Amino acid sequence: KYGYLFPSSSGFCSAVLTQRISSRLSSFEFIISKQIVRSGTSIAANVAEAMFPQSDADFLSKMNIALKEANETGYWLELLHRTEQISLDKYKELSNKCASIRVMLIASCRTAKENTDKHTDVM
Repeated sequence: KYGYLFPSSSGFCSAVLTQRISSRLSSFEFIISKQIVRSGTSIAANVAEAMFPQSDADFLSKMNIALKEANETGYWLELLHRTEQISLDKYKELSNKCASIRVMLIASCRTAKENTDKHTDVM
């Protein structure tokens, strides 16, 4: 039902965790990487929760939260790159994955909202 969204967000979550674990972190990078791990793993967690919603509104809420977390993760990645804490190649790799997840989340949220509106209009 959710196509590539869950595998993509789960894979991104793994990439974020691997990046944090595999590098030696300065105190600045450690603080920012904690934020990335929190927001990056929250994306997949909210998509997973959305797979079994209590209602259409619950589904839309979880997907919107995942989208917000993806946007936040993108911000932290950009900050790490601008402060030269991660390489350009690693930044591009993770940023591109994050952007593709955002595109999927935006499309899912838009479709869910349209379907909810149609359902509401019928009543």
